[in-house]
Amino acid sequence: MTPRSPGARGATGWLFATPFLVFFGLFLVVPLGIGLWMSFTDAGLTGAGGSTFVGLDNFTEALGDGQVWQTLGNTVRFTVLSTVPLVALALVMALLVYTGVPGQWLWRLSFFASHLLPVAVVYQIWNMLYQPDRGMLNGLLGAVGLDGIGWLTDEKYAMWSMALVTLWWTVGFNFLLYLAALQAIPDHLYEAAALDGAGAWRRLWSVTLPQLRRTTGLIAVLQVMASLKVFDQIYLLTRGGPDGSTRPILEYIYDTGFTNYRLGYASAISYVFFGVIVILSLAQLKIFSRRED
Repeated sequence: MTPRSPGARGATGWLFATPFLVFFGLFLVVPLGIGLWMSFTDAGLTGAGGSTFVGLDNFTEALGDGQVWQTLGNTVRFTVLSTVPLVALALVMALLVYTGVPGQWLWRLSFFASHLLPVAVVYQIWNMLYQPDRGMLNGLLGAVGLDGIGWLTDEKYAMWSMALVTLWWTVGFNFLLYLAALQAIPDHLYEAAALDGAGAWRRLWSVTLPQLRRTTGLIAVLQVMASLKVFDQIYLLTRGGPDGSTRPILEYIYDTGFTNYRLGYASAISYVFFGVIVILSLAQLKIFSRRED
């Protein structure tokens, strides 16, 4: 058989990639372009009266909109509250399973099962747990003589409650990433450390954690991006309340575009938010790359 030329092999590769590229273009590149153009217009949801090019007016309004900054602040606060435990607890869970706790299959299933639930089911579970009168959490507090907490109605606790829901719901994914990374650590590193007299804690600090540095950086970047895009659980449980204390910026974009019918302005806010995500992601990548060097 005559070997094919590099040009023929390249054409075959592009042929196989064509279905993906078509869907990528239709459902990502084209909508991004339409949204960017729309952000420079006064387009409305109903389309009545058409749309007029307004230049940077939408972006200027967004930068001066107090609701944009308030909801962005709520989003950043949620990101901080949720990201740290989602990284740290996932590592602890993975270490417990990796060290050979009896019944590993049960631990793996229980740690990851919640991640498979749709948001509607998560809402039903935690809405019942957070009920002020009949909820299990306040029932437990009452059993030890403590007053109940307005988990979803008190500004002091509402955002913490959202972080707790997200932790329970999504920590399983990070757990799997850490567990896979732990299983990839060469055994000879632990054997060498043991021969040098290193105990369990020394092996953890000197072998395990340094080997997990890249995985931790990846999980942190993915988790920050996911937390910044929070919407579902907050919208279902609190609708941004009480008094807007849990309202994320994506909910404000949704309300602006689909409740107030200002699609052009909502698009501008979304691109401002997109810029924030890009800047934070690049900063994170730079920080973790410096640590590796």
